[in-house]
Amino acid sequence: MSRKILARDSSLSERYLAQLESGQGNISIVLLRQLARALDTPIETLVFDGAEPPVEFTHSVELLRRLPPSEVARAYGVLIETFGGAERDFRNRRIALIGLRGAGKSTLGAMVAAKLGVPFVELDREIERESGMPLTTLFDLYGQPAFRRFERKCLDRLIDDHKAIVIATGGSLVSEPATFERLLASCFTVWIKASPSTHMERVVAQGDMRPMANNREAMADLQRILKVREPLYRRADAQFDTTNAPLESSAAALLELLQECAAEPTPSS
Repeated sequence: MSRKILARDSSLSERYLAQLESGQGNISIVLLRQLARALDTPIETLVFDGAEPPVEFTHSVELLRRLPPSEVARAYGVLIETFGGAERDFRNRRIALIGLRGAGKSTLGAMVAAKLGVPFVELDREIERESGMPLTTLFDLYGQPAFRRFERKCLDRLIDDHKAIVIATGGSLVSEPATFERLLASCFTVWIKASPSTHMERVVAQGDMRPMANNREAMADLQRILKVREPLYRRADAQFDTTNAPLESSAAALLELLQECAAEPTPSS
């Protein structure tokens, strides 16, 4: 495609395209999307940073992209079953609890780990130890990208170092696709869930008034976050509702669920 034709199809000037080619242009996402459409190329291909992937990888991605969601899930299961290696072998012995803050991940996780005789780790506390600072300071000084890097680094280390462990993850981990996929592939995941009102009551009862401070829409915000993340949380291997459930009975029921699932082979679909 000549620059003249590309300028016509993308509605960008030839001069501007020349600047882009020379590395001197400063393009916006909107204009980059126009350029990608004109080239009939995914926008992510134009900004890919790294070694060129093998052609088979590109073809595999395109194949998965054309599959319906149900078939993508089955294909993912086949990949894990075939190439999961050690991660697959110890997956049911690594327990990861996901869900919003206030669901009971830390409390139940510690109780279940003690019963199973395995280590219990809160991923957020591990990030603080690794970074040498509280999470609030980490966010204030370096922002979310730094937090995500520490989150992935700590998760990788926990998975590599432990064949059996219980991990309580941060509520937003599911929003980071690559990290969440590593978690799903390496751990038996349980969505610890509760009603929005229960979430709020527990967080405030722990002495954390941030959800309510200067925010009259705190409950609406919580419901919105839950609605956005719910499809991601549903990808967990199991769900466990702690709404209005006594702590001791919840721990016993969760332990029973985990023991039942550990006795079953990991599904391939």
